[in-house]
Amino acid sequence: MLESMLAFLGATAILAFSPGPDNIYVLTQSVVNGCASGLSTTAGLISGCIVHTTLVAFGVSAIIATSPTIFFIIKVFGAAYLLFLAYKVFKSDAKVSLTDGAPKKSHWSLFKQGVLMNILNPKVTIFFLAFFPGFLWEPEGNTVFQFYVLGILFMIESFIIFGGIAVLAGSISGYLKKSNQIGNILKWLQIIVFIGIAVFILI
Repeated sequence: MLESMLAFLGATAILAFSPGPDNIYVLTQSVVNGCASGLSTTAGLISGCIVHTTLVAFGVSAIIATSPTIFFIIKVFGAAYLLFLAYKVFKSDAKVSLTDGAPKKSHWSLFKQGVLMNILNPKVTIFFLAFFPGFLWEPEGNTVFQFYVLGILFMIESFIIFGGIAVLAGSISGYLKKSNQIGNILKWLQIIVFIGIAVFILI
């Protein structure tokens, strides 16, 4: 159990730090409108994760209860999907770009927008479906409970990291705008963690 949870937390941390649409959006809101706007956006994005966790928890748990073979197929699909994500990151531009036109909104509006951005993105459910099953520490046990534990850990850790990005955005944004090296480092970290998780799921 401890080994699975530590591996899960490590992978989640690297993913949260890697440049992607969510944390870049948080960073942009913080740079342009202040860290409070970034924190409001972060709270909304993270809150939406409970919906995806619930879908995966009850859906996959039902499959595990009826057919271990189908569950194995899901894990193979998950590994393949993560390898596909690694390929997409490899083909993408490593630059971290910040726009100067993030619209000013109320904190409540930013929170609601973050929730909707997350809930209405089916890729998040697909990612959770690929990511979470490989870290179950007892597939024959109460898998709904295990999925919720992983989901809550994912939300807490992501909020801490995204919140840290929001608070520190003012001091690091200038460096991120000037440096291509940090983008390359984060790009390859993301590729490595995607491939690592895929291998972990399979074995």
